[in-house]
Formats: sequence, C-alpha cells, structure tokens
Amino acid sequence: MIASFLSDAQRALLIANGRIALIHEDFDPLPVVKLFTPDAGATWLLTELDEAGEIAFGLCDLGMGCPEIGYVDLTELDAVRGLMNRPIEQDLHFHADKPLSAYAHEARLQGRILA
Repeated sequence: MIASFLSDAQRALLIANGRIALIHEDFDPLPVVKLFTPDAGATWLLTELDEAGEIAFGLCDLGMGCPEIGYVDLTELDAVRGLMNRPIEQDLHFHADKPLSAYAHEARLQGRILA
C-alpha cells in the first residue's frame, strides 16, 4: 500500500493537478495536503501527483532551514520515521488559502514552511 496518509479523494485531486501541470507550465494550484513528521521537523505541502500516483510535487521542508519546491517519491515518504519512530501524518486542520508559490516565497523568507 502506497501513501496511507492520502485519501482517495486527495489522490484523485493530486493526479488531476498533475495532468493540468503537464499542459499549463504556469499552473500554480493551492496545496491539496499538508504532511508532517510529528516527532521531527519535516513538512510537505503537496499539489500534484504523476499519473501512476507515485511521485508527488510540492513544497518540501526537511527542517534544516532550506525549504524547496520539488518532487518526492511517496514510497520514500511512507518509510520516513521521526525521532520516536512515528510515521508521517496529515494535518487534518490544514486548508490552503494561497497558491504553492506564495507558500514557497514565505517559507524561503522564514526558513521553514508556515502553514
């Protein structure tokens, strides 16, 4: 099972966004989901998935002061564990209010994702 932290509806929206991004180079959607390590400082705001549903795109912050936009393999995320061996969780209270580029700009200024 890949990415147990995503619902079927989120997965479908992420894949739909990925399809749009292939056609429209300037596509800048709202993040669909916020993931985090509850016992470490990592955070991910994901906007897209490839057609296979394996590679995500979004803003990634590993807690080292250098958040960046890029790709991440969901199988690798599923294997991530924090300091107390806890898996990644979804922030169920997160509701995006701006496009990914705005979160990225803010994160670069602050050295971390603020969402």
